[in-house]
Amino acid sequence: MWGVIQLGVLAAFLVLFVPVGMAGWHLSRNRMLFFSCAIFITLAVCVHLTPFFLSSSGSLPLSSSSIVNLNSCISLLHHVAFDFQELNNENNSEKSWKWIETEPAVVQCDFQKLTKSNASDLFNGSWVVVAGDSQARLFVVSLLGLLLGESEMEMIREDLFKRHSDYNILIDKIGMKLDFIWAPYVSNLSDLVLGFEEKKSDPDVFVIGAGLWDMLRINNATDYGVSLKLLGDLVVLLLPVPSDFVNDGAGTNLVSVRSPNFFWLGMPKLINSMLNTNEKREKMTDELWQAYTDELYSSKLLHQSGGPLVLLDIHALSNKCGARCTADGMHYHGVVYDAAVHVLRFNLYSVISCC
Repeated sequence: MWGVIQLGVLAAFLVLFVPVGMAGWHLSRNRMLFFSCAIFITLAVCVHLTPFFLSSSGSLPLSSSSIVNLNSCISLLHHVAFDFQELNNENNSEKSWKWIETEPAVVQCDFQKLTKSNASDLFNGSWVVVAGDSQARLFVVSLLGLLLGESEMEMIREDLFKRHSDYNILIDKIGMKLDFIWAPYVSNLSDLVLGFEEKKSDPDVFVIGAGLWDMLRINNATDYGVSLKLLGDLVVLLLPVPSDFVNDGAGTNLVSVRSPNFFWLGMPKLINSMLNTNEKREKMTDELWQAYTDELYSSKLLHQSGGPLVLLDIHALSNKCGARCTADGMHYHGVVYDAAVHVLRFNLYSVISCC
């Protein structure tokens, strides 16, 4: 507020006293009028543009008082806590999770939950593709829940939850197209990416993830890793900017240009004792989950290991929520995926604020 007052006083000084000073230099009337008009027009333009810049800065996910490294804050987005008392109250799901307030670094970032209006502005006119298994479908439910009202969600819920099927929606109000594509195996994701490349048309936001079906049906972590490396090579072809490549000495190309509009939806925490079939309990063990996760990180698919995809760490989020947030040890309460959507949205805001 004080800065605005100072700016106003300075403007008044320029308009009133600069022409007087010019008169003291014995400038002609025409020159005085010219310089006075120039000053007036410049100030008028500044007055009209200042609110625009103020409103733009206010749309960022970090508060204007937070003088912190943006990348450091992005790395803390998964540091959340769940309120189990609020989780029992379906009408207050908004209050059932928040960023951890006891961690000084998280407090300094001053994360704030974004509103439906924020989300609508962010995804306005965009094409979003989410592909994967049931985890990806639950992520879509959370994303649409932030963009649509409860009544609209009820209208589409039956179609959205048809098993093993695709789902498409166009949100006319904001011109956003969302495609959910059932793709439970990494090979399905590779086929999808190859199709985008052949058509020379790729989405604005691309969220993919697979692994649970592979653990249950194929049960081979090494083959999973090979599939991930092939997928990574194909995703690189969709990068919106020319990519620089370096060689790590083992013949593996690493992407050095960050591509934050591509995301990998990680596998959840598996609670073996709660899995609902004997086959799942026998095959989907903690040891196998770790082997699959090791293959993911060694595949160079994720941005943090040199790849093109930013991790939405469902395991970290679901692990914090725990057994009280799942009925079958695999699919979690919607607030887990709500938090993941916020991680996605903050990453997208970081692109807007830095580019």
